[in-house]
Amino acid sequence: MAQRRLAHANSESVDDYLKAILELGGSDGRRVNSTALVNRLGVAPSSVTNMLQKLAASSTALVEYERHRGVRLSEAGKRRALEVLRHHRLIETFLYQMLDYPIEEVHAEAERLEHFISERFEERIAAKLGNPKIDPHGHRIPTMDGEMPREKSIPLTDLVKRETVIVESISDRDNHTLKALKTGGIVPGIRLRVRGRDAENGYTVTVGNSTKVLHISNDAAGAIRIRSPQ
Repeated sequence: MAQRRLAHANSESVDDYLKAILELGGSDGRRVNSTALVNRLGVAPSSVTNMLQKLAASSTALVEYERHRGVRLSEAGKRRALEVLRHHRLIETFLYQMLDYPIEEVHAEAERLEHFISERFEERIAAKLGNPKIDPHGHRIPTMDGEMPREKSIPLTDLVKRETVIVESISDRDNHTLKALKTGGIVPGIRLRVRGRDAENGYTVTVGNSTKVLHISNDAAGAIRIRSPQ
């Protein structure tokens, strides 16, 4: 990944902002409003405004920011964000596959470690794991060259009819939801048959070859991304 470890982008706080903008803006680099960053990072609106102004005004601007129009990453900011995201997802995969961490614990551990590993350590982890393309949650891992495949899945909440789908990924933002879905057998790669939807009570589904009907709340459904079986 070119121009890695930018000198002015070495703080944990900066990394957290860049990664949040990348994840909220998606692969097409949509502008992200300050409210979304406040909610994602759990900080005060004034802190978000101050940080975005600093990131935009630095000698090598990491973001493009206009008040009331939101923010998006510059090319330099995107490179750094993808590097941190690669660290995060490789560490999650290592913890899950090699150290037997529970799935609901790997995110928090990776959040602490992602800022500090060296390029050499990153390369050794990737090689040890066989250069994985997805993490334990089903999320794509950016390549060493800073490429990220476009997202083709959709949230389960976008599904409007009964259909059989494949679970592509599950959000790592809520440990309770993640653990509950895993307990029900809902994990990346599993086939999910959506049998019905209720506006208040969520979804009824069957998992894999099981005939047991499970109920998924609307909040939990929002954490699941799906794709067509083809």
